[in-house]
Amino acid sequence: MSDQESCGLPLCVDLDGTLLRTDLTAESLLALGKHNPLGLFGLMPSLRRGKAAFKLALADQVSCDPSRLPYNCDVLAMLQVARAEGRRTVLVSASPRSWVDAVARHLDLFDDVLATDDVFTNLSGFAKAEGLVRRYGEQGFDYAGNARIDLHVWRCARKAIVVTPDHGVLACAKSQADVDTVFDDRPPRLWTWLKAMRLYQWAKNLLVFVPLLGAHAWANTAAVTQVCLAFLIFGLAASSVYLLNDLLDLDEDRRHPRKRLRPFASGMLPVAHGVVATLLLLASAVLLAGLLSPGFRAALATYYAVTLAYSFYLKKLVLIDILVLAGLYTVRLIAGGAAVNLGLSFWLLAFSVFLFMSLALVKRYTELLVQRDAGALTACGRGYHVDDFPLLQSMGVVSGYMSVLVLALYINSDTGRVLYSHIEFIWFLCLLLLFWISRVWLLAHRGQMHDDPLVFALKDRSSRAIALIAVVAVGLAL
Repeated sequence: MSDQESCGLPLCVDLDGTLLRTDLTAESLLALGKHNPLGLFGLMPSLRRGKAAFKLALADQVSCDPSRLPYNCDVLAMLQVARAEGRRTVLVSASPRSWVDAVARHLDLFDDVLATDDVFTNLSGFAKAEGLVRRYGEQGFDYAGNARIDLHVWRCARKAIVVTPDHGVLACAKSQADVDTVFDDRPPRLWTWLKAMRLYQWAKNLLVFVPLLGAHAWANTAAVTQVCLAFLIFGLAASSVYLLNDLLDLDEDRRHPRKRLRPFASGMLPVAHGVVATLLLLASAVLLAGLLSPGFRAALATYYAVTLAYSFYLKKLVLIDILVLAGLYTVRLIAGGAAVNLGLSFWLLAFSVFLFMSLALVKRYTELLVQRDAGALTACGRGYHVDDFPLLQSMGVVSGYMSVLVLALYINSDTGRVLYSHIEFIWFLCLLLLFWISRVWLLAHRGQMHDDPLVFALKDRSSRAIALIAVVAVGLAL
């Protein structure tokens, strides 16, 4: 790229998927669907006039904030080297000119910009190749792209720069063009998808086993099989929700010190693929749910509907968001009972409400601490101010201790004495839970807690030891 022959040739760079690790059209459609769903229907008439008209109509409704977009650092470095060598750099894209101009102004690395404009020319594929040849001549430029449609341009370019190519694109590019450089720093795709699906969060779905264990029905093979299926179904549904939530929260996640590294926010996974995966996971969960009871299907539908409401709106409401998070844990308990036609006791419901309320408050509290340390006054996408965290801490500690109180009262109840021969051993659970809740909040106060207490519990050696001792205590109580 730095030889003497190339110094006089323009370096032309595609925007979506090349300079950016994302696609602006796909992101803008998601943003419009989140903030103004009816606006999507308003775009339908423009489709009859072609892709260019559709993109321009979309750009009229959704603006582009270039400061929050995920850029490819290798491409930025290549552009800086080209500018230092005195080469002309050109940003060329099928995205609307208003978006492309905004990116070009933000980076200040381009001498010229070519984009889809009001003439309704969709500057993609053959149209892009034709435009570049008309301006710079056949073999008169180098071109950096990523997609199969860029093959039209690479055939006309002197050198091809292939950036994070789609499947099979690199092989086609090598057979049809002179590939000079390949940039691809993506981790293995399977690992990235598993990370996006947050399989570690499936541990929350172990709550569906609690009603079965609480009823001491673990010897019932049919019931255990049904609960295992319920666990899988909730896992698929939960992953669908996590993908959707990440897609809807792209802007907020990119403002967060840690969440900006999530697969969609960082551009490691295409948002369009995320939409498809969300639908496939949900469809799989719905089909499998048909094998279980109507009560379970109702619980699953409630879980998904409330989670969607949380993603779109409820998470912005102060305290309501915390109650919803706590309630979603409890829905898992209800679903586990419904899967095997077991009712939940008052004691289990009361205990779970207070405990999960405390965990939800831990999550929100740690997020506020992160925002405070970053110098922000409010939590991104939330209704809290950073100076609310002392109050959240007080509510969380009290709620956690209330769950211990409920457990202590249960030990002295007739219900508990019927199920356990030596219920006095359950007192160890009170002490263990009291210690664990106190430790969680102490670490959260010190800023040493992950923003998800479940992740902390899975990784924390002390938490695992407490869980083991608790199992032993329950075994002795039986």
